[in-house]
Amino acid sequence: MLLGAYLVPGVEIDGFGSAIIAAILIALVNGTLGFILRILTFPLNFLTLGLISFVITVLMILLVDSMMSGFNTSGFFAAALLAIVVAVIQMIFGSLTRSRS
Repeated sequence: MLLGAYLVPGVEIDGFGSAIIAAILIALVNGTLGFILRILTFPLNFLTLGLISFVITVLMILLVDSMMSGFNTSGFFAAALLAIVVAVIQMIFGSLTRSRS
């Protein structure tokens, strides 16, 4: 999360502690409320080839932004870019850990 905030203009995190808390909150909100929203929007998500799932993830980032004072995004597009950057970073680290085993 901290690396994503460093790379994306319009996203500010106060420090390492705020980045950890923001990452945990995004994971919790995405795992609970995001999961429920994905189930409810499954037909639309199927028709749009997963685009709705991405929008739900961005909305969860914006929800955590409104819950925390140490994590700020400048709007929807900054949160969308953060979601893309974090997904790419997770993909890179995931491929590195899978190739070692």
